Amino acid sequence: MPDNSFDIVSKIDLNEVLNAVQQTAKEVQTRYDLKASNSSVELNQKDNKILLASSDEYKLKAVTEILGQKLVKRSVPLKGLQYGEITPASGGSVRQEIMLQQGIATEKAKDIVKLIKDSKLKVQASIQGDAVRISGKDRDTLQQAIALLKTKDFGIDMQFTNYRTN
Repeated sequence: MPDNSFDIVSKIDLNEVLNAVQQTAKEVQTRYDLKASNSSVELNQKDNKILLASSDEYKLKAVTEILGQKLVKRSVPLKGLQYGEITPASGGSVRQEIMLQQGIATEKAKDIVKLIKDSKLKVQASIQGDAVRISGKDRDTLQQAIALLKTKDFGIDMQFTNYRTN
């Protein structure tokens, strides 16, 4: 019977994202090259989206760079962001949506479970909603599983949480 377990999750701290968005909005208002660009940055916490708008693509890219810098300073992983297409808006302006990754998608979770099973480590992997639980008899095997998962890039930011020893 497995005694030890941990969860693999992919979560972004929305408070840190909100702070980064506010800092970005403040910097966009004060920067000389973006003053007349009608650029804006908004966080939609209900839909887990960041909405960017600007007068043209060049200025939108500048706003995106500022946002990226602010997120990195606040320890928000950029792997947790999914950039949407730049779409034209009214008056010749452009918009872009950035989705925030909350939870592990089913396909990615299946890839993680497959990697664990193929590794022949004596652990069990199970999908628990938007997280993956790894359980096994001894801690050393769980540490090997974590090391294995860190070597593979699944295109998402993974955190290892809820480490339990019974």
